[in-house]
Amino acid sequence: MKSILILGGSGFIGNCLYKELAPYYNTFATYNTAKGYRNNQHFFYFNLEEGGLDSILKEVRPKLIISALRGDFNVQLETHDFLIKLIKKSDCRILFLSSSNVFDSFEHYPSYEYDKTFSKSIFGRFKIKIENELMRLPTGKFIIARLPMIFGLNAPRTIEIDKAVENNKMIEVFPNSIINVNSDIRLSQQIHYLINHKKTGLFHLGSTDLISHFDFINNIVKRRHHTPGIFKHVYSSNTIQYIATLPKVNRLPSHILPSYLDVLNDLSIKQTSN
Repeated sequence: MKSILILGGSGFIGNCLYKELAPYYNTFATYNTAKGYRNNQHFFYFNLEEGGLDSILKEVRPKLIISALRGDFNVQLETHDFLIKLIKKSDCRILFLSSSNVFDSFEHYPSYEYDKTFSKSIFGRFKIKIENELMRLPTGKFIIARLPMIFGLNAPRTIEIDKAVENNKMIEVFPNSIINVNSDIRLSQQIHYLINHKKTGLFHLGSTDLISHFDFINNIVKRRHHTPGIFKHVYSSNTIQYIATLPKVNRLPSHILPSYLDVLNDLSIKQTSN
């Protein structure tokens, strides 16, 4: 059975991927601060600042490494440089979770897989650096999955919205930002598909349609709390800005391509009768 190592497996997205893949593959993961994983023999303690990844890799011998790491950007760059050197000389591939922010300097239109990346944010430029290094690997050695905002019932973004509504606090929204979105459940299914079908290259894993940031958050509040909510409208630009990544070349099957309404449905609290 293929061995998979998820770096950042105790984080929100990393843990969703672990739960999706563990029944089908020999799946291992790393954790940093989450104490609940100490007794799980499939989880290894790993701190970016302290190192120690080499010993984990020697024990797991993964055929695929999924990078869902968070932390200091410079240390992450060093870690990915180490991984790239390892992958060049071993029978191993990497799946890197990137971001739609690699295109956050563009306005007026969404971005597709092979559009030129250009970012004005530190986060976006950081992701671009790693992408550029990965694309120097031989064909078949890497998958770059560019993600939009990811939501889920227990996602940090969703919890933050819930707390703001419960405490009558304002929620920041960006009416001029046009986005696409995804849910943790659907993203995990898409990643599973990419692995199972041995896909390679660039993939945009978001909803097939677009919505303004304000409209999407407003819908979450109405569906989850049946209240209008309190919003702080932030206009970072005088023009409409698209931070949205759509597939053109590397499209997934339609049954695992969600609309933003599908994502909203995933976030809706099911009402139970007493």
